[in-house]
Amino acid sequence: MNNKLKTILALHIILVIYSTSTIFSKLASGQQFLSFKFCLYYGLIIVLLGVYAIGWQQIIKRMPLTAAFANKAVTVVWGIIWGFIFFHEPITAGKVTGAVLVIVGIVMYSMADKEAENE
Repeated sequence: MNNKLKTILALHIILVIYSTSTIFSKLASGQQFLSFKFCLYYGLIIVLLGVYAIGWQQIIKRMPLTAAFANKAVTVVWGIIWGFIFFHEPITAGKVTGAVLVIVGIVMYSMADKEAENE
């Protein structure tokens, strides 16, 4: 596996970690303020965002910031998946359409980025 592919894979692992913080955020919102579970969920959010921040810094050392930010939009897709799995939220046609548009945008940007590198 080449370095660029490893970097993209690492980026997406970091983005999955980032997106899981939203699960704990929603769980915390259902708890009484400063209760044990509230503090536990927010502690997990802080840990996950800390891991994400360190990983993000490592990623942007290895790839252009614009490409990394374009890929960050994939967290929308993860949000839909987490909502369905953990909160039994429906996956609607609108959500699927939005997710497809996000993915198409990332692919188009990546292809344009490759063309610019080849020139």
